[in-house]
Amino acid sequence: MKPTVMWRPSMKHRILRDEALALERRGDGRLWARRGGEALPVVVRRCFPWSESSRYISLRSDDQREVALVRDLGALSPESRQALEEAMAEAGFMFEVTRVKGVEAEVEIRHWRVETRQGPRTFQTRLDDWPRALPGGGFLIRDVAGDLYRLPEPESMDHESRKLLWAFVD
Repeated sequence: MKPTVMWRPSMKHRILRDEALALERRGDGRLWARRGGEALPVVVRRCFPWSESSRYISLRSDDQREVALVRDLGALSPESRQALEEAMAEAGFMFEVTRVKGVEAEVEIRHWRVETRQGPRTFQTRLDDWPRALPGGGFLIRDVAGDLYRLPEPESMDHESRKLLWAFVD
């Protein structure tokens, strides 16, 4: 199995399997990386290529030293993946949807046309993938390519956007 996470605490370089790294949000609101008995707060930094937003995510200590590299977000446990996605949403590593222009369902895919702060985008999601509620409000959508789209406040969007979204979010 190809390693998906590299752990680099205290300048020791050890390659670990994906299940060895655990990520969690703690009461202080920060993302914490834990392996065995060792834990430290981390910040997330996206690595190139940005076209693969669910891959190559650098976890860095407060002094900006890389302590772990997540090569594939999908290889983490569901709890760790959720914690990292929330941290990525807060860090702005995703497209922020400002308007929904169209949502069309096909056989196994849903096609989205949206406006984002970064410009117009089209993307696809699986029919059984639904927007997930974020703890601080808003929703998160992951497309089939792994890109993330955040809907910060669907209720404040224009009437047409809300009308298109009503079946997907409360």
